[in-house]
Order: sequence, then C-alpha cells, then structure tokens
Amino acid sequence: MPEPKRLVLIPSYNSGGKLIETVRAARAEWPAVWVVIDGSTDGSDAALREAAATDPGLRVLALPRNSGKGAAVLHGMRAALDEGFTHALTMDADGQHPASMIPEFMAASAAAPEAMILGLPRFGEDAPQLRVRGRRISNWWADFETLGMGIGDSLFGFRVYPIAPLVRIMERTRWMRRFDFDPEAAVRLCWAGIRPVNLPAPVRYLRPEEGGVSHFHYGRDNLLLTGMHIRLVLGMVPRLPWLLRRRWAAAGRPASSP
Repeated sequence: MPEPKRLVLIPSYNSGGKLIETVRAARAEWPAVWVVIDGSTDGSDAALREAAATDPGLRVLALPRNSGKGAAVLHGMRAALDEGFTHALTMDADGQHPASMIPEFMAASAAAPEAMILGLPRFGEDAPQLRVRGRRISNWWADFETLGMGIGDSLFGFRVYPIAPLVRIMERTRWMRRFDFDPEAAVRLCWAGIRPVNLPAPVRYLRPEEGGVSHFHYGRDNLLLTGMHIRLVLGMVPRLPWLLRRRWAAAGRPASSP
C-alpha cells in the first residue's frame, strides 16, 4: 500500500446513485478517498455515510449549503493539509472520470511531486459536440494567459494537485469557488511556478437513463468563464516579464534575448 500522503478528493453535489459507484471504484484503486458533500439535498450521501462507517479509508466531509466545486475542493484540501497529505487527485462524482487510472496519475505525481498532473481528455462518441468545441475557447485563453506553459486542457477536472500551493492561492482570492475552479487553478499554479504534466485519460458522458447528472448551465457557466478569463488576462499583465523570461529559458535562449 502506498504511503497516505496522496488522497483522492471527490466533491459532490446531488450526484445521485453514481456517487457511491464512483467512490467504490476509487476505493478499489486507492487507500484514502475523501468526499466533500457540497450541500446535497438528494440523499445521495446516505449510502456513502453508511459505507464510511465501516471503511477507515473513506471519509465524508460536508458543507452546510451548496457553495460550488472549488469551495468544496478547498474545504477538503484544508482538512487534508491538517492531516499531513501533500497531494490530492480530484475527480468528479458522476462517473465521468476513469477511476482505473488513479494509480497511474498518482505514480506520475510521485515521480514529479513539484508538478501538477493534468488529465488530457479523450472523448468518445457520447461527448456533446457543443461541449467539446466550446472548451477549445477556454483552452486557447489558458494557453495565452500562461504564454504556452503547457496546460493541455483547462477544464478537465481529473488531476493531481500539490495541496499547499493551491490552498495558498485560493485563500488569497474570493474567486475559484464554482465552475471557474479548474481553469483558474491551472493558470494560477502555472503563474506560481508549478509545472503542468499532461496525461491522456478517457472521459464519459452518461445519459440520464444511465444515471448521468449534469449541473452545467451553458449560459451561466460560460458567462462565469468569460469573466474569469478577463480577470486572468488583467492578472497576466504584471506577470509578463516573469512569464517571458520563463518562456525564453524553456526555449534554451538567454533571458535577455529579444
């Protein structure tokens, strides 16, 4: 069994029956799995709490009201820091992410503990084309905001984060609490000098009859992303000298090169 310095962290809001399935799949692959119930009202946490009562590797945390994915992740990461964890693999509760790849992503994190391991989604025929094409816009902006530091996909939430730097970043801002969490976390960690490592991973889009649950609202969440990218572009401006030096260094040129 690996040392419990890395855990799987699953935020959940009204995830239905897929929640317990996802958690069982994750526990089959990793000894420490924590779930943050983000103000759920659908009763999906009942089976989870029952399982946690007899499983020391499973822990359930809860927020009193729905606060957003980023807020749930931050809540879990603060608690994980207190117990000595250094890295957290985040994954969705709805069965989209491949639990079978948890060991591979954790191994990549162990090989490069200073880095963040970002899932690079491989879409199947079940993926909504509107979502697939739309994410290209966010990916382009994330690449621009970091001057091409290597964020393969800004929105895919199957990732391993170094906990301490991410908590520090989040505690300095009131943003990154909802759907803007994944892209802003990747960009700001790049700004903090955390290197991205991309690993391909399949993603599933389950139909409602398969138990799929989506809380994505096209208008609201795209408006949130638009505001986020405006904020990040403005934040990039004072960082341009550092970003340019880093890019020149990565290209093997001296920082003083034009």
